[in-house]
Amino acid sequence: MLYLGAGGRAIMASQITPRLAHDLKRASRANDAPIWLRLSRLAQKPTRARRTLNLNKIARYTKEGDVVVVPGRVLGTGSMPHKITLCPFGISGAAAEKVLSSGGRVTGFAELTKEFPTGKGVVLLG
Repeated sequence: MLYLGAGGRAIMASQITPRLAHDLKRASRANDAPIWLRLSRLAQKPTRARRTLNLNKIARYTKEGDVVVVPGRVLGTGSMPHKITLCPFGISGAAAEKVLSSGGRVTGFAELTKEFPTGKGVVLLG
């Protein structure tokens, strides 16, 4: 299966995680941002060792307008009472709908590293 990567180039499904780790490491070096290096290392962990968070826990530890990165999967249990920008490794359909219906947005790492190159203001949960 093919996916579109950063810059619109096609990549194989088995290359997504190594490509993500490489792109995050490159963003860390270019912008002197340790958060992207840490996320690069977390992306290389096995799937079973990654974190799983429900929306109710994210809602408990965030406030209006936060930019949140989850190095794992976000599930839809609970509600999202305020607007956030969420960037997870994976997200369920129900969780994405709830974040979008609260006025928030779900974004990818390529967009996030361009929008916040130094990682300042980005909250790492999980």
